[in-house]
Amino acid sequence: MVENRHLQAGISDEKVLEMYKVMLLARRIDERMWLLNRSGKIPFVVSCQGQEAAQVGAAFALNRERDYVLPYYRDLGVVLAFGMTARDLMLSSFAKAEDPNSGGRQMPGHFGQKKNRIVTGSSPVTTQVPHAVGIALAAKMEGKDIVSFVTFGEGSSNQGDFHEGANFAGVHKLPVILMCENNQYAISVPIEKQLACGKVSDRAIGYGMPGVTVDGNDPIEVYRVVKEAAERGRRGEGPSLIETVSYRLTPHSSDDDDSQYRSPEEVSEAKKIDSMITFGAYLKATGVMDDQLEKQMNEEIMNIVNEATDYAENAPYPNEDTLSKYVYADK
Repeated sequence: MVENRHLQAGISDEKVLEMYKVMLLARRIDERMWLLNRSGKIPFVVSCQGQEAAQVGAAFALNRERDYVLPYYRDLGVVLAFGMTARDLMLSSFAKAEDPNSGGRQMPGHFGQKKNRIVTGSSPVTTQVPHAVGIALAAKMEGKDIVSFVTFGEGSSNQGDFHEGANFAGVHKLPVILMCENNQYAISVPIEKQLACGKVSDRAIGYGMPGVTVDGNDPIEVYRVVKEAAERGRRGEGPSLIETVSYRLTPHSSDDDDSQYRSPEEVSEAKKIDSMITFGAYLKATGVMDDQLEKQMNEEIMNIVNEATDYAENAPYPNEDTLSKYVYADK
């Protein structure tokens, strides 16, 4: 029997199994979206494959009844953990009127759902970082027990928004967690051409906050470091910078040809340590899951994905009379 690392991290058997379920749901939704795109039914996919462990591990370490999340466009795992449904995500992909993100007006991956404290993102990358810092400032000023959590890619960590937000958060000791999902490619640019420093987390010291780099394929370790960062924030000790290192298993988006900048062999090697495989193996080794339960979970999740797909495909598009809705303020 393998050591129960999840129990040591304060995660029960039930909770660690729920984490795997959310990871699996994110993967199956993502795979379905690629099929829909390639069959001409939806226009665009920006994928989470390879990053589910970091996303779900982090989300489960937060207070999902109170904290705010500001996800970036790959964060299917984060938004599912915080309450979005497969149907919500499919409605967005099909750009239907019931899309909770924007009523069918934004491209997929621009998540936003007020009831679940998922704050709307924007197309320019990293603009969500100052917003997360602003939420943390408001929480501190109002004396509320709230942590804001924001994610971005390693390419985005070179944007001014990241540096300005991190500096402000550090100066004012705000309860915000900055999590860089380093998938090793900023579209076609590899990590060694993006950073002069060794790690994104090396930048933390310049803003007076702790920085840690963690294996992004290990949801338990991500859970542990995010939990520690959230507790620091709640104690008034300020922000944290976390870097999760994984690998983007798909092209940058459905419009990208990744064969132009990386080899099939490189991608194949990365797939051998895909968190869906390694985490599933861990759960079996610890006796939390067996082949029968895994098969049952897959069947249940595929039923959810099929229902969501059918519902969204047949749902109505926005009416032309609502063209200006969500664009201009209502008087």
